[in-house]
Amino acid sequence: MVGNALFFVFAGLAIACAISMVYHRNPLYSAVSLVGVFIALSCIYVTLAAPFIAAVQILIYAGAIMVLVVFVIMLLNLDEDKPLTRLRYLYAIGAGLGVILLAQTFFIFYAVMRAPNVPVAEDQTAGRTIDIGRAMYSEYLLPVEIVGVLLMMAVIGGVILSRKLTQPQLELVVDNEMERRGEDH
Repeated sequence: MVGNALFFVFAGLAIACAISMVYHRNPLYSAVSLVGVFIALSCIYVTLAAPFIAAVQILIYAGAIMVLVVFVIMLLNLDEDKPLTRLRYLYAIGAGLGVILLAQTFFIFYAVMRAPNVPVAEDQTAGRTIDIGRAMYSEYLLPVEIVGVLLMMAVIGGVILSRKLTQPQLELVVDNEMERRGEDH
Protein backbone atom coordinates (compact mmCIF):
# COMPACT_ATOMS: atom_id res chain seq x y z
CA MET A 1 0.00 0.00 0.00
CA VAL A 2 2.82 2.42 0.86
CA GLY A 3 4.58 1.45 -2.40
CA ASN A 4 1.54 2.48 -4.42
CA ALA A 5 1.24 5.77 -2.57
CA LEU A 6 4.93 6.56 -3.13
CA PHE A 7 4.60 5.63 -6.79
CA PHE A 8 1.74 8.11 -7.26
CA VAL A 9 3.59 10.83 -5.33
CA PHE A 10 6.72 10.47 -7.46
CA ALA A 11 4.68 10.13 -10.66
CA GLY A 12 2.84 13.36 -9.80
CA LEU A 13 6.16 15.06 -9.10
CA ALA A 14 7.53 13.87 -12.46
CA ILE A 15 4.44 15.16 -14.27
CA ALA A 16 4.60 18.51 -12.45
CA CYS A 17 8.30 18.92 -13.32
CA ALA A 18 7.59 17.98 -16.95
CA ILE A 19 4.84 20.60 -17.17
CA SER A 20 7.21 23.12 -15.58
CA MET A 21 9.87 22.18 -18.12
CA VAL A 22 7.54 22.91 -21.04
CA TYR A 23 6.06 26.04 -19.41
CA HIS A 24 9.27 28.02 -18.80
CA ARG A 25 10.60 30.25 -21.56
CA ASN A 26 14.11 30.33 -20.10
CA PRO A 27 15.99 27.20 -21.28
CA LEU A 28 18.00 26.98 -18.05
CA TYR A 29 14.83 26.79 -15.95
CA SER A 30 13.56 24.09 -18.29
CA ALA A 31 16.81 22.15 -17.84
CA VAL A 32 16.48 22.34 -14.05
CA SER A 33 12.89 21.10 -14.34
CA LEU A 34 14.14 18.22 -16.48
CA VAL A 35 16.55 17.30 -13.68
CA GLY A 36 13.48 17.15 -11.40
CA VAL A 37 11.83 14.73 -13.84
CA PHE A 38 14.93 12.52 -13.85
CA ILE A 39 15.11 12.48 -10.05
CA ALA A 40 11.42 11.62 -9.74
CA LEU A 41 11.87 8.79 -12.25
CA SER A 42 14.83 7.53 -10.26
CA CYS A 43 12.67 7.45 -7.14
CA ILE A 44 10.03 5.49 -9.06
CA TYR A 45 12.70 2.97 -10.05
CA VAL A 46 13.66 2.58 -6.39
CA THR A 47 10.03 1.87 -5.46
CA LEU A 48 9.98 -0.78 -8.22
CA ALA A 49 13.06 -2.52 -6.67
CA ALA A 50 15.48 -1.51 -9.44
CA PRO A 51 18.29 0.29 -7.58
CA PHE A 52 20.84 -0.07 -10.37
CA ILE A 53 18.60 1.62 -12.92
CA ALA A 54 17.83 4.34 -10.36
CA ALA A 55 21.54 4.99 -9.83
CA VAL A 56 22.20 5.04 -13.57
CA GLN A 57 19.28 7.46 -14.01
CA ILE A 58 20.86 9.87 -11.53
CA LEU A 59 24.48 9.47 -12.68
CA ILE A 60 23.99 9.43 -16.43
CA TYR A 61 20.88 11.48 -17.11
CA ALA A 62 20.64 13.90 -14.19
CA GLY A 63 24.41 14.24 -14.08
CA ALA A 64 26.26 13.85 -17.35
CA ILE A 65 23.51 14.46 -19.89
CA MET A 66 22.18 17.54 -18.10
CA VAL A 67 25.69 19.01 -17.88
CA LEU A 68 25.91 18.55 -21.64
CA VAL A 69 22.48 20.14 -22.16
CA VAL A 70 23.36 23.15 -19.98
CA PHE A 71 26.69 23.45 -21.83
CA VAL A 72 24.87 23.59 -25.17
CA ILE A 73 22.37 26.13 -23.82
CA MET A 74 25.21 28.36 -22.65
CA LEU A 75 27.07 27.80 -25.91
CA LEU A 76 24.12 28.89 -28.04
CA ASN A 77 23.59 32.02 -25.92
CA LEU A 78 19.84 32.03 -26.50
CA ASP A 79 18.03 35.33 -26.13
CA GLU A 80 14.76 35.29 -24.23
CA ASP A 81 13.41 38.33 -26.07
CA LYS A 82 13.03 36.79 -29.52
CA PRO A 83 9.63 35.11 -29.96
CA LEU A 84 9.37 32.10 -32.25
CA THR A 85 6.44 33.26 -34.37
CA ARG A 86 7.41 31.15 -37.37
CA LEU A 87 6.75 27.90 -35.47
CA ARG A 88 3.13 28.50 -34.49
CA TYR A 89 1.87 25.45 -36.39
CA LEU A 90 3.86 23.25 -34.00
CA TYR A 91 1.32 23.95 -31.24
CA ALA A 92 -1.34 22.01 -33.14
CA ILE A 93 1.09 19.18 -33.92
CA GLY A 94 2.17 19.06 -30.28
CA ALA A 95 -1.44 18.93 -29.10
CA GLY A 96 -2.20 16.10 -31.52
CA LEU A 97 0.84 14.13 -30.44
CA GLY A 98 -0.11 14.72 -26.80
CA VAL A 99 -3.58 13.26 -27.42
CA ILE A 100 -1.98 10.23 -29.11
CA LEU A 101 0.38 9.79 -26.13
CA LEU A 102 -2.54 10.01 -23.72
CA ALA A 103 -4.45 7.38 -25.72
CA GLN A 104 -1.41 5.09 -25.64
CA THR A 105 -1.10 5.58 -21.89
CA PHE A 106 -4.71 4.59 -21.29
CA PHE A 107 -4.35 1.60 -23.61
CA ILE A 108 -1.26 0.35 -21.75
CA PHE A 109 -2.99 0.90 -18.40
CA TYR A 110 -6.00 -1.07 -19.64
CA ALA A 111 -3.78 -3.89 -21.01
CA VAL A 112 -1.81 -4.16 -17.76
CA MET A 113 -4.98 -4.31 -15.67
CA ARG A 114 -6.39 -7.11 -17.84
CA ALA A 115 -3.14 -9.14 -17.89
CA PRO A 116 -3.02 -12.22 -15.65
CA ASN A 117 -1.07 -11.84 -12.43
CA VAL A 118 1.80 -14.33 -12.75
CA PRO A 119 4.11 -14.69 -9.73
CA VAL A 120 7.82 -14.05 -10.32
CA ALA A 121 10.27 -16.84 -9.52
CA GLU A 122 12.65 -16.17 -6.62
CA ASP A 123 15.75 -17.35 -8.49
CA GLN A 124 15.29 -14.87 -11.34
CA THR A 125 18.53 -12.92 -11.94
CA ALA A 126 17.32 -10.24 -14.36
CA GLY A 127 18.01 -6.74 -13.15
CA ARG A 128 20.65 -7.55 -10.53
CA THR A 129 23.62 -5.20 -10.63
CA ILE A 130 26.23 -7.94 -10.83
CA ASP A 131 24.48 -9.64 -13.75
CA ILE A 132 24.16 -6.36 -15.65
CA GLY A 133 27.87 -5.65 -15.07
CA ARG A 134 28.93 -9.11 -16.23
CA ALA A 135 26.85 -8.87 -19.40
CA MET A 136 27.97 -5.30 -20.11
CA TYR A 137 31.69 -6.06 -19.89
CA SER A 138 31.69 -9.50 -21.46
CA GLU A 139 28.95 -10.11 -24.01
CA TYR A 140 28.25 -6.44 -24.84
CA LEU A 141 31.76 -5.01 -24.48
CA LEU A 142 32.09 -3.96 -28.13
CA PRO A 143 28.82 -1.94 -28.22
CA VAL A 144 29.79 -0.23 -24.94
CA GLU A 145 33.16 0.77 -26.38
CA ILE A 146 31.58 1.96 -29.65
CA VAL A 147 29.15 4.17 -27.72
CA GLY A 148 32.07 5.61 -25.73
CA VAL A 149 33.98 6.46 -28.92
CA LEU A 150 30.87 8.00 -30.52
CA LEU A 151 30.24 10.20 -27.48
CA MET A 152 33.87 11.34 -27.48
CA MET A 153 33.63 12.19 -31.20
CA ALA A 154 30.42 14.16 -30.55
CA VAL A 155 32.08 16.20 -27.79
CA ILE A 156 35.13 16.96 -29.95
CA GLY A 157 32.88 17.91 -32.88
CA GLY A 158 30.83 20.21 -30.65
CA VAL A 159 33.94 21.96 -29.38
CA ILE A 160 35.29 22.43 -32.91
CA LEU A 161 31.96 23.73 -34.23
CA SER A 162 31.54 26.18 -31.36
CA ARG A 163 35.01 27.64 -31.62
CA LYS A 164 34.99 31.26 -32.70
CA LEU A 165 37.45 32.19 -35.43
CA THR A 166 39.74 35.12 -34.76
CA GLN A 167 40.43 37.64 -37.53
CA PRO A 168 43.79 36.10 -38.67
CA GLN A 169 42.21 32.62 -38.72
CA LEU A 170 39.26 33.93 -40.72
CA GLU A 171 41.57 35.61 -43.25
CA LEU A 172 43.51 32.35 -43.60
CA VAL A 173 40.31 30.42 -44.26
CA VAL A 174 39.21 32.98 -46.88
CA ASP A 175 42.65 32.94 -48.55
CA ASN A 176 42.69 29.15 -48.70
CA GLU A 177 39.21 29.08 -50.19
CA MET A 178 40.15 31.68 -52.81
CA GLU A 179 43.32 29.74 -53.72
CA ARG A 180 41.28 26.58 -54.07
CA ARG A 181 38.93 28.34 -56.48
CA GLY A 182 41.81 29.93 -58.39
CA GLU A 183 40.72 33.51 -57.74
CA ASP A 184 42.97 36.52 -57.27
CA HIS A 185 42.94 38.62 -54.10
